[in-house]
Amino acid sequence: MDPSAEYLSKCRSLIDAVENQSTAIQQAADWFAETILAGRMVHLFGSGHSRILVEEMWPRYGSFPGFNPIVELSLSFHNLVVGPNGQRQAMFLENVSGLAERILRNFDLSPVDCALVASSSGCNLAPIEMAEQFKKRGIKVVAVISRKHSEASRSQHSTGKKLQDFSDLTLDTGAPVGDAMVKIDGLEAAVSPGSTVGGCLLVNSIKAEVAERLTRAGHSPRVLTASAVVGAERAAALFESAYDEHARRLARLYLNLGSGKG
Repeated sequence: MDPSAEYLSKCRSLIDAVENQSTAIQQAADWFAETILAGRMVHLFGSGHSRILVEEMWPRYGSFPGFNPIVELSLSFHNLVVGPNGQRQAMFLENVSGLAERILRNFDLSPVDCALVASSSGCNLAPIEMAEQFKKRGIKVVAVISRKHSEASRSQHSTGKKLQDFSDLTLDTGAPVGDAMVKIDGLEAAVSPGSTVGGCLLVNSIKAEVAERLTRAGHSPRVLTASAVVGAERAAALFESAYDEHARRLARLYLNLGSGKG
C-alpha cells in the first residue's frame, strides 16, 4: 500500500472510532446546548496543536456563536519554530503550574457554563490545570484526548492525574500512541499524525448536534456562511450579527470581575 493510501485508510478507522462514541457526543451536545440557550458560553481550550480544535469549533464557516475560544499564543504560536516566540518556549510554558489559573482570572465564570479541553496526550499541565480550575468552579468539562497515546504517556501533574481525571466526559480521537500513523520502510519513526483528524471529526459532530438542539428549541443559531452559498449581502449580515452576538455573550464574562461576585 502506498503511504498516502495507508494514511487515508487509517483515517477511515478514525471515523469508526468517532462513530462508536455517539452516546458521548450526544451528551456533550446536550450540555453545550443548555449552556448556549441560557445565554452563557462553552469555553474552549487547547495548547500546542490542540489549538486547531478550538479554532475549528468557532469562528469559521459553518460555526455559530456560543463558544469562547481561549487561545494563548505563548502556548500555540508555532510558525517561528526557534528564536523569540519559538517552540521551545511554548513547550516549556505548557508545563508551568499556575498558568491556567491566571488565564481564567480574566473571566467571570458560572456553573451554567461548560468547557471543552483538548490535549492529545492529556498529560501536559496547562490543559490539565485548565480542566481542574473549571471543575473547581462547578463547570462541566468535556475532554478530547487520544486515549491510547494518553495511557502510554506520563502526566506532568504533581498527582500523576491526567486531563481525563478532571473531566465529566472524555472523547477519544482514536489516534495511536505517538499520534503518527504511517510507517515508511527504512525510516525509524512513523509520520503523519491522526489526532487532528479525529479531533475535528469529534468537534464538528458535536457542533452539528448542538445546532440541531438550538434550532429545535426555537433559537436557530447565526451560522457563518459563505457568500457563494447565500450571496454577499446575506453573508455579510450573518457575519456581523454573529460577531455582535459573540460580543454580547463575552461581555457577560467580564461583568463581575473584581467585585467578589465572580
